[in-house]
Amino acid sequence: MADGIDRRADDRMEFNTSKEVTVAPTFEDMHLKESLLRGIYAYGYESPSAVQSRAIVQICKGRDTIAQAQSGTGKTATFSISILQVIDTVVRESQALVLSPTRELATQIQSVIMALGDYMNVQCHACIGGTNIGEDIRKLDYGQHVVSGTPGRVADMIRRRHLRTRHIKMLVLDEADELLNRGFREQIYDVYRYLPPATQVVVVSATLPYDVLDMTTKFMTDPVRVLVKRDELTLEGIKQYFIAVEKEEWKFDTLCDLYDTLTITQAVIFCNTRRKVDWLTDKMREANFTVSSMHGEMPQKERDSIMQDFRQGNSRVLISTDVWARGIDVQQVSLVINYDLPTNRENYIHRIGRSGRFGRKGVAINFVTSDDVRILRDIELYYSTQIDEMPMNGMLTPSIPPKPDITNPFFQLPIFCHKQSVLYLAYRPKYPKRGRLHHLMASDSRILTVSLPRSLPIQMNKVNERAKTPYWCTMKGRKIAWRKWENYQIG
Repeated sequence: MADGIDRRADDRMEFNTSKEVTVAPTFEDMHLKESLLRGIYAYGYESPSAVQSRAIVQICKGRDTIAQAQSGTGKTATFSISILQVIDTVVRESQALVLSPTRELATQIQSVIMALGDYMNVQCHACIGGTNIGEDIRKLDYGQHVVSGTPGRVADMIRRRHLRTRHIKMLVLDEADELLNRGFREQIYDVYRYLPPATQVVVVSATLPYDVLDMTTKFMTDPVRVLVKRDELTLEGIKQYFIAVEKEEWKFDTLCDLYDTLTITQAVIFCNTRRKVDWLTDKMREANFTVSSMHGEMPQKERDSIMQDFRQGNSRVLISTDVWARGIDVQQVSLVINYDLPTNRENYIHRIGRSGRFGRKGVAINFVTSDDVRILRDIELYYSTQIDEMPMNGMLTPSIPPKPDITNPFFQLPIFCHKQSVLYLAYRPKYPKRGRLHHLMASDSRILTVSLPRSLPIQMNKVNERAKTPYWCTMKGRKIAWRKWENYQIG
């Protein structure tokens, strides 16, 4: 897996393809330029993935192409290699245009094209909103073989006549289902109207609903189709769980309980609105948790800085809207939390695809209120998958504690161990609500005797141990303050 693709899963992938599509088992069989082959091997590829072996040859032949496959299977490299094969680097004019729904994705595509074309002296510019227009004008006037951008800025540069379209041979729509929704559709049509009539169109995405496929008939001619079957789209290797939180206001405490898990590698938390991202970020920071956040209303320089910190591992937990759900590749991300379930089924696949990149193992956790159950079941049916309830004891083995007798002034609650140094106190009258116990070792007693009065003293079997009291606990869905002692003598 030197090239980052899980070959076993890739080989099992089934496609619905046009009859004329053949499989090229090696990059040499595609008859690519020598300088491009050098760039491909230097990038780390050894052999083409399933979608690459089917789509690259067809795109290089000049055929309009619709390519759909799972996240992390090499779709970006598919159209990047095809672009680099068909452009003429001697002609310093824009010959290929790639449109993406987010600035970060457009910038990432530029990086991939530059890396694959490292031995070709290729010029590729990221033409995105939120950046200096003067810099765009200077770069485009100099001449760029490939432009990777967002629809709004690209359309603006075309109207200003700085992005010259007369030499463009290929238009690529990456994450096409998002580009062809109501928010971007008119901008895409605006750009398309400026392109030469013979421009080849390539449509790429992990999800392509039937209405989007139908829409492509407006600007594609007899396209070749390379489509993975829908029931294979849920990304093998990503474990999917849900946590029943019953009420919206319980989500935050549940997230706090999971924080130690989030920081093992890197995690992304998705919310549906920018306002929710800001609110959750503030709440987490008030509770002394280290998180970063990103959404579409932030200045581009701030977004770039946050992305750089996250890629370098300086930031480990990122809270974001769906601006981060599409195509962004950070290979250290192994956990995705849907704080809010996505509003459409397609975005679910894109979100959880941020973990388990290129066949690596990943986990997706969905917070589900009673109002969300229908949405969760709809996702399961649509993708023919099963999303299980997350085990209480930190994703190890399922275990349900007995319901305590709250008529008794003293009762016992089981403790579940997530890591060797952290224990969780669990109280579940119906749905999980957990308090956190700090600085207790897994070797300590697994049973606490808890008193119902407000101070809730801790009693443990092990004598003469010191432990800090927990910061808070929740019972019956209500937050109850623990009495704060710096140290508490156990026994």
